[in-house]
Amino acid sequence: MEPMKPMEPMKPMEPMKPMKAEAPWWPSELGQPGSSGGGNGLRYATFPEKRRVAVEEDGKVTLYDSGDHRITGVSQDGSGSAPLTFSGAGGPIRVEDLKKLG
Repeated sequence: MEPMKPMEPMKPMEPMKPMKAEAPWWPSELGQPGSSGGGNGLRYATFPEKRRVAVEEDGKVTLYDSGDHRITGVSQDGSGSAPLTFSGAGGPIRVEDLKKLG
């Protein structure tokens, strides 16, 4: 029986490449959102400094003026059947209560 041959040393692993950032789906002039998220084919992003909310549904982006509302959170029905509801200091804010922009 022949003796076992020594194993070759492991070759160094290639360093991981950084992940490419996904391009923003909202208009670039809005900058970085204060918060963003989504699910069930619907995405949202809030821009407190610009007083804007962007909502994307079925590939169409709609912008809203958040006015004097200071949005601090969001909720959405898990089935996607209910509209987005944002939360703020004054209570719940339904997306349909915000002023739709052009």
